[in-house]
Amino acid sequence: MNLAYIPSPSTGVIHLGPIPLRGYAFCIIIGVFVAVWLGNKRWIARGGKPGTVADIAVWAVPFGLVGGRLYHVITDYQLYFGEGRNWVDAFKIWEGGLGIWGAIALGAVGAWIGCRLRGIPLPAWADALAPGIALAQACGRWGNWFNQELYGRATDLPWAVEISDGPNRVAGTYHPTFLYESLWCLGVAALVIWADRRFKLGHGRAFALYVAAYCVGRGWIEYMRVDEAHHILGVRLNVWTSIVVFILAVVYLVLSAKLRPGREEVVEPDRGPAASDPETKDGAEGETQGEAKDGAAEAKDPADGESAPKTDAGAGAKSDVKAEAEAASAEATEDAGTADAEAPKTAKKL
Repeated sequence: MNLAYIPSPSTGVIHLGPIPLRGYAFCIIIGVFVAVWLGNKRWIARGGKPGTVADIAVWAVPFGLVGGRLYHVITDYQLYFGEGRNWVDAFKIWEGGLGIWGAIALGAVGAWIGCRLRGIPLPAWADALAPGIALAQACGRWGNWFNQELYGRATDLPWAVEISDGPNRVAGTYHPTFLYESLWCLGVAALVIWADRRFKLGHGRAFALYVAAYCVGRGWIEYMRVDEAHHILGVRLNVWTSIVVFILAVVYLVLSAKLRPGREEVVEPDRGPAASDPETKDGAEGETQGEAKDGAAEAKDPADGESAPKTDAGAGAKSDVKAEAEAASAEATEDAGTADAEAPKTAKKL
Protein backbone atom coordinates (compact mmCIF):
# COMPACT_ATOMS: atom_id res chain seq x y z
CA MET A 1 0.00 0.00 0.00
CA ASN A 2 1.32 3.42 -1.00
CA LEU A 3 1.47 5.64 2.08
CA ALA A 4 2.65 8.81 0.29
CA TYR A 5 1.37 10.22 -2.98
CA ILE A 6 0.15 13.40 -4.67
CA PRO A 7 -3.64 13.59 -4.45
CA SER A 8 -5.61 14.68 -7.49
CA PRO A 9 -8.51 17.14 -7.25
CA SER A 10 -11.90 15.49 -7.15
CA THR A 11 -13.06 17.77 -9.93
CA GLY A 12 -11.38 20.01 -12.45
CA VAL A 13 -14.15 22.60 -12.53
CA ILE A 14 -15.80 24.87 -9.97
CA HIS A 15 -19.16 26.44 -10.82
CA LEU A 16 -19.64 30.07 -9.95
CA GLY A 17 -23.39 30.11 -10.44
CA PRO A 18 -23.93 29.20 -14.11
CA ILE A 19 -20.31 30.03 -14.96
CA PRO A 20 -17.84 27.09 -14.91
CA LEU A 21 -14.32 27.91 -13.74
CA ARG A 22 -12.00 25.23 -15.12
CA GLY A 23 -8.58 24.53 -13.68
CA TYR A 24 -7.21 23.57 -17.11
CA ALA A 25 -8.13 26.96 -18.57
CA PHE A 26 -6.73 28.82 -15.56
CA CYS A 27 -3.37 27.08 -15.94
CA ILE A 28 -3.16 28.05 -19.61
CA ILE A 29 -4.15 31.66 -18.92
CA ILE A 30 -1.59 31.96 -16.12
CA GLY A 31 1.05 30.52 -18.43
CA VAL A 32 0.26 33.09 -21.13
CA PHE A 33 0.55 35.98 -18.67
CA VAL A 34 3.87 34.67 -17.32
CA ALA A 35 5.27 34.29 -20.85
CA VAL A 36 4.23 37.81 -21.88
CA TRP A 37 5.52 39.33 -18.62
CA LEU A 38 8.97 37.74 -18.89
CA GLY A 39 9.11 38.26 -22.66
CA ASN A 40 8.37 41.97 -22.21
CA LYS A 41 11.19 42.36 -19.68
CA ARG A 42 13.65 40.61 -21.99
CA TRP A 43 12.47 42.59 -25.02
CA ILE A 44 12.98 45.92 -23.27
CA ALA A 45 16.43 44.77 -22.09
CA ARG A 46 17.37 44.14 -25.72
CA GLY A 47 16.31 47.62 -26.79
CA GLY A 48 12.67 47.04 -27.68
CA LYS A 49 9.65 49.07 -26.66
CA PRO A 50 7.28 48.21 -23.80
CA GLY A 51 4.07 46.57 -24.96
CA THR A 52 5.42 45.15 -28.21
CA VAL A 53 5.51 41.58 -26.90
CA ALA A 54 1.88 41.81 -25.77
CA ASP A 55 0.80 43.33 -29.09
CA ILE A 56 2.31 40.44 -31.03
CA ALA A 57 1.00 37.89 -28.51
CA VAL A 58 -2.50 39.02 -29.46
CA TRP A 59 -1.79 37.33 -32.80
CA ALA A 60 0.36 34.45 -31.58
CA VAL A 61 -1.82 33.11 -28.74
CA PRO A 62 -5.06 32.50 -30.70
CA PHE A 63 -3.11 30.93 -33.56
CA GLY A 64 -1.22 28.79 -31.05
CA LEU A 65 -4.39 27.54 -29.36
CA VAL A 66 -5.92 26.59 -32.71
CA GLY A 67 -2.69 24.92 -33.83
CA GLY A 68 -2.31 23.00 -30.58
CA ARG A 69 -5.86 21.71 -30.76
CA LEU A 70 -5.54 20.78 -34.44
CA TYR A 71 -2.37 18.78 -33.78
CA HIS A 72 -4.03 16.91 -30.91
CA VAL A 73 -7.21 16.13 -32.85
CA ILE A 74 -5.30 15.01 -35.96
CA THR A 75 -2.83 12.79 -34.13
CA ASP A 76 -5.49 11.35 -31.81
CA TYR A 77 -8.41 11.38 -34.22
CA GLN A 78 -9.68 8.03 -32.91
CA LEU A 79 -10.73 9.81 -29.71
CA TYR A 80 -13.20 11.95 -31.64
CA PHE A 81 -14.02 10.20 -34.90
CA GLY A 82 -13.80 6.53 -33.91
CA GLU A 83 -16.69 4.16 -33.37
CA GLY A 84 -19.00 5.37 -30.63
CA ARG A 85 -17.25 8.77 -30.45
CA ASN A 86 -18.83 12.18 -30.85
CA TRP A 87 -16.97 14.51 -33.23
CA VAL A 88 -18.36 17.54 -31.38
CA ASP A 89 -15.97 16.68 -28.54
CA ALA A 90 -13.11 17.81 -30.79
CA PHE A 91 -14.13 21.40 -30.02
CA LYS A 92 -14.21 20.93 -26.23
CA ILE A 93 -10.76 22.31 -25.61
CA TRP A 94 -11.50 22.78 -21.90
CA GLU A 95 -11.48 19.00 -21.46
CA GLY A 96 -7.78 18.93 -22.33
CA GLY A 97 -5.83 18.13 -25.44
CA LEU A 98 -3.31 20.63 -26.79
CA GLY A 99 -0.28 19.52 -28.77
CA ILE A 100 2.73 21.74 -28.14
CA TRP A 101 4.10 21.04 -31.61
CA GLY A 102 1.02 22.44 -33.32
CA ALA A 103 0.83 25.32 -30.85
CA ILE A 104 4.40 26.41 -31.60
CA ALA A 105 4.06 25.93 -35.38
CA LEU A 106 0.81 27.85 -35.88
CA GLY A 107 1.63 30.28 -33.08
CA ALA A 108 4.77 31.20 -35.04
CA VAL A 109 2.56 32.06 -38.02
CA GLY A 110 0.51 34.42 -35.87
CA ALA A 111 3.69 35.93 -34.41
CA TRP A 112 5.07 36.42 -37.91
CA ILE A 113 1.97 38.39 -38.89
CA GLY A 114 2.26 40.54 -35.77
CA CYS A 115 5.97 41.14 -36.35
CA ARG A 116 5.36 42.14 -39.97
CA LEU A 117 2.79 44.69 -38.86
CA ARG A 118 5.23 46.17 -36.33
CA GLY A 119 8.23 46.01 -38.66
CA ILE A 120 10.40 43.92 -36.34
CA PRO A 121 12.32 40.66 -36.96
CA LEU A 122 10.53 37.49 -35.84
CA PRO A 123 13.75 35.73 -34.66
CA ALA A 124 14.53 38.54 -32.21
CA TRP A 125 11.00 38.45 -30.79
CA ALA A 126 11.16 34.66 -30.49
CA ASP A 127 14.48 34.89 -28.62
CA ALA A 128 12.96 37.28 -26.11
CA LEU A 129 9.93 35.05 -25.56
CA ALA A 130 11.70 31.65 -25.52
CA PRO A 131 12.17 31.15 -21.74
CA GLY A 132 8.71 32.58 -21.15
CA ILE A 133 7.21 29.90 -23.39
CA ALA A 134 8.97 27.25 -21.32
CA LEU A 135 7.51 28.76 -18.14
CA ALA A 136 4.08 28.87 -19.77
CA GLN A 137 4.36 25.14 -20.47
CA ALA A 138 5.40 24.52 -16.87
CA CYS A 139 2.21 26.26 -15.71
CA GLY A 140 0.01 24.69 -18.35
CA ARG A 141 1.00 21.12 -17.47
CA TRP A 142 -0.76 21.49 -14.14
CA GLY A 143 -3.98 21.63 -16.09
CA ASN A 144 -3.44 17.92 -16.75
CA TRP A 145 -3.40 17.40 -12.98
CA PHE A 146 -6.84 19.01 -12.69
CA ASN A 147 -8.13 16.75 -15.49
CA GLN A 148 -6.33 13.63 -14.17
CA GLU A 149 -4.67 12.94 -17.51
CA LEU A 150 -1.25 12.39 -19.07
CA TYR A 151 0.18 10.30 -16.26
CA GLY A 152 2.74 7.51 -16.59
CA ARG A 153 3.06 3.89 -15.55
CA ALA A 154 1.86 2.63 -12.21
CA THR A 155 4.29 3.21 -9.33
CA ASP A 156 4.43 3.32 -5.55
CA LEU A 157 7.01 6.11 -5.33
CA PRO A 158 6.28 8.77 -2.70
CA TRP A 159 5.67 11.36 -5.41
CA ALA A 160 3.24 9.20 -7.38
CA VAL A 161 -0.03 10.88 -8.35
CA GLU A 162 -3.32 9.37 -7.25
CA ILE A 163 -5.80 8.86 -10.09
CA SER A 164 -9.43 8.10 -9.38
CA ASP A 165 -11.61 5.76 -11.41
CA GLY A 166 -13.20 7.39 -14.44
CA PRO A 167 -13.62 7.31 -18.21
CA ASN A 168 -10.54 5.76 -19.88
CA ARG A 169 -8.65 5.48 -16.58
CA VAL A 170 -8.23 3.03 -13.71
CA ALA A 171 -7.83 4.11 -10.10
CA GLY A 172 -4.31 3.82 -8.72
CA THR A 173 -1.03 5.69 -8.26
CA TYR A 174 1.04 6.53 -11.30
CA HIS A 175 4.14 8.43 -12.39
CA PRO A 176 3.15 12.13 -12.55
CA THR A 177 4.58 12.73 -16.02
CA PHE A 178 2.85 16.11 -16.15
CA LEU A 179 4.90 17.08 -13.08
CA TYR A 180 8.10 15.75 -14.63
CA GLU A 181 7.51 17.84 -17.73
CA SER A 182 6.63 20.91 -15.68
CA LEU A 183 9.90 20.66 -13.76
CA TRP A 184 11.82 20.01 -16.97
CA CYS A 185 10.36 23.15 -18.53
CA LEU A 186 11.50 25.18 -15.52
CA GLY A 187 15.01 23.86 -16.12
CA VAL A 188 14.79 24.69 -19.84
CA ALA A 189 13.78 28.27 -19.01
CA ALA A 190 16.76 28.63 -16.66
CA LEU A 191 19.11 27.14 -19.27
CA VAL A 192 17.98 29.53 -22.00
CA ILE A 193 18.29 32.58 -19.72
CA TRP A 194 21.79 31.55 -18.64
CA ALA A 195 23.00 30.70 -22.17
CA ASP A 196 21.55 33.92 -23.57
CA ARG A 197 23.44 35.99 -21.01
CA ARG A 198 26.62 33.98 -21.36
CA PHE A 199 26.83 33.70 -25.16
CA LYS A 200 24.69 36.66 -26.31
CA LEU A 201 22.42 34.49 -28.42
CA GLY A 202 20.68 36.21 -31.30
CA HIS A 203 18.90 35.69 -34.62
CA GLY A 204 16.60 33.01 -33.19
CA ARG A 205 19.26 30.89 -31.48
CA ALA A 206 17.81 31.32 -27.97
CA PHE A 207 14.50 30.03 -29.29
CA ALA A 208 16.23 27.14 -31.05
CA LEU A 209 18.00 26.23 -27.80
CA TYR A 210 14.65 26.17 -26.00
CA VAL A 211 13.18 23.88 -28.68
CA ALA A 212 16.16 21.49 -28.60
CA ALA A 213 16.27 21.31 -24.80
CA TYR A 214 12.54 20.76 -24.51
CA CYS A 215 12.63 17.93 -27.07
CA VAL A 216 15.25 16.08 -25.05
CA GLY A 217 13.04 16.02 -21.98
CA ARG A 218 9.83 15.37 -23.89
CA GLY A 219 11.41 12.33 -25.53
CA TRP A 220 12.11 10.41 -22.31
CA ILE A 221 8.96 11.60 -20.55
CA GLU A 222 6.86 10.40 -23.48
CA TYR A 223 8.22 6.87 -22.98
CA MET A 224 6.67 6.78 -19.51
CA ARG A 225 3.15 7.76 -20.53
CA VAL A 226 0.41 5.17 -20.84
CA ASP A 227 -2.31 7.21 -22.55
CA GLU A 228 -3.48 6.05 -25.95
CA ALA A 229 -1.23 7.17 -28.82
CA HIS A 230 -0.18 6.20 -32.34
CA HIS A 231 3.06 4.25 -32.77
CA ILE A 232 5.55 4.14 -35.64
CA LEU A 233 7.97 1.21 -35.61
CA GLY A 234 6.91 0.53 -32.04
CA VAL A 235 7.72 4.08 -30.89
CA ARG A 236 5.15 6.70 -29.90
CA LEU A 237 4.49 9.39 -32.51
CA ASN A 238 5.49 12.22 -30.17
CA VAL A 239 8.86 10.59 -29.58
CA TRP A 240 9.55 10.64 -33.32
CA THR A 241 8.38 14.23 -33.46
CA SER A 242 10.76 15.12 -30.63
CA ILE A 243 13.68 13.51 -32.47
CA VAL A 244 12.96 15.27 -35.77
CA VAL A 245 12.36 18.69 -34.19
CA PHE A 246 15.49 18.31 -32.01
CA ILE A 247 17.65 17.66 -35.09
CA LEU A 248 16.17 20.66 -36.92
CA ALA A 249 16.76 22.93 -33.93
CA VAL A 250 20.41 21.85 -33.58
CA VAL A 251 21.04 22.31 -37.31
CA TYR A 252 19.58 25.81 -37.08
CA LEU A 253 21.78 26.62 -34.09
CA VAL A 254 24.95 25.57 -35.94
CA LEU A 255 24.15 27.20 -39.28
CA SER A 256 22.84 30.41 -37.73
CA ALA A 257 25.97 30.81 -35.61
CA LYS A 258 28.13 30.55 -38.74
CA LEU A 259 26.03 32.67 -41.08
CA ARG A 260 24.85 35.35 -38.64
CA PRO A 261 27.09 35.46 -35.57
CA GLY A 262 26.42 37.82 -32.72
CA ARG A 263 23.16 39.46 -31.72
CA GLU A 264 20.92 42.01 -33.40
CA GLU A 265 21.97 45.56 -32.55
CA VAL A 266 18.50 46.95 -33.26
CA VAL A 267 15.46 44.77 -32.56
CA GLU A 268 12.76 47.41 -33.00
CA PRO A 269 13.38 50.32 -35.39
CA ASP A 270 12.07 53.69 -34.25
CA ARG A 271 8.65 54.19 -35.79
CA GLY A 272 7.72 57.79 -35.01
CA PRO A 273 4.73 59.67 -36.50
CA ALA A 274 6.79 60.83 -39.48
CA ALA A 275 7.51 57.21 -40.41
CA SER A 276 4.04 55.80 -39.80
CA ASP A 277 1.64 58.63 -40.82
CA PRO A 278 1.61 59.39 -44.59
CA GLU A 279 0.30 62.94 -44.08
CA THR A 280 2.94 63.72 -41.49
CA LYS A 281 5.56 62.18 -43.74
CA ASP A 282 4.47 64.36 -46.70
CA GLY A 283 4.47 67.42 -44.47
CA ALA A 284 7.95 66.63 -43.25
CA GLU A 285 9.16 66.20 -46.83
CA GLY A 286 7.54 69.51 -47.80
CA GLU A 287 9.24 71.30 -44.95
CA THR A 288 12.55 69.74 -45.92
CA GLN A 289 12.13 70.84 -49.54
CA GLY A 290 11.12 74.33 -48.40
CA GLU A 291 14.19 74.58 -46.23
CA ALA A 292 16.33 73.49 -49.16
CA LYS A 293 14.83 76.21 -51.38
CA ASP A 294 15.32 78.83 -48.70
CA GLY A 295 18.91 77.74 -48.38
CA ALA A 296 19.41 78.08 -52.12
CA ALA A 297 17.83 81.54 -52.09
CA GLU A 298 20.08 82.62 -49.27
CA ALA A 299 23.05 81.37 -51.22
CA LYS A 300 21.99 83.59 -54.18
CA ASP A 301 21.26 86.64 -52.03
CA PRO A 302 23.94 89.27 -52.82
CA ALA A 303 23.77 90.53 -49.25
CA ASP A 304 25.04 87.23 -47.78
CA GLY A 305 28.05 84.98 -48.01
CA GLU A 306 30.90 84.81 -50.42
CA SER A 307 28.65 84.58 -53.42
CA ALA A 308 27.72 88.29 -53.13
CA PRO A 309 30.76 89.65 -55.01
CA LYS A 310 30.15 87.20 -57.84
CA THR A 311 26.52 88.28 -58.08
CA ASP A 312 27.40 92.02 -57.98
CA ALA A 313 30.04 91.62 -60.64
CA GLY A 314 27.62 89.82 -62.90
CA ALA A 315 24.93 92.46 -62.38
CA GLY A 316 27.42 95.28 -63.05
CA ALA A 317 28.61 93.68 -66.24
CA LYS A 318 25.05 93.33 -67.50
CA SER A 319 24.30 96.99 -66.65
CA ASP A 320 27.39 98.25 -68.62
CA VAL A 321 26.47 96.27 -71.70
CA LYS A 322 22.91 97.58 -71.59
CA ALA A 323 24.09 101.21 -71.22
CA GLU A 324 26.42 100.90 -74.21
CA ALA A 325 23.64 99.42 -76.32
CA GLU A 326 21.28 102.30 -75.44
CA ALA A 327 23.95 104.90 -76.23
CA ALA A 328 24.64 103.35 -79.62
CA SER A 329 20.92 103.31 -80.40
CA ALA A 330 20.56 106.99 -79.47
CA GLU A 331 23.46 108.00 -81.76
CA ALA A 332 21.96 106.03 -84.62
CA THR A 333 18.65 107.81 -84.12
CA GLU A 334 20.28 111.26 -84.12
CA ASP A 335 22.21 110.49 -87.31
CA ALA A 336 19.03 109.34 -89.00
CA GLY A 337 17.23 112.54 -87.95
CA THR A 338 20.04 114.74 -89.26
CA ALA A 339 20.01 112.95 -92.59
CA ASP A 340 16.25 113.42 -92.94
CA ALA A 341 16.54 117.13 -92.13
CA GLU A 342 19.28 117.76 -94.73
CA ALA A 343 17.56 115.83 -97.50
CA PRO A 344 14.95 118.64 -98.45
CA LYS A 345 17.69 121.29 -98.63
CA THR A 346 19.68 119.26 -101.08
CA ALA A 347 16.63 118.76 -103.22
CA LYS A 348 15.92 122.52 -103.41
CA LYS A 349 19.45 123.28 -104.53
CA LEU A 350 19.12 120.83 -107.33
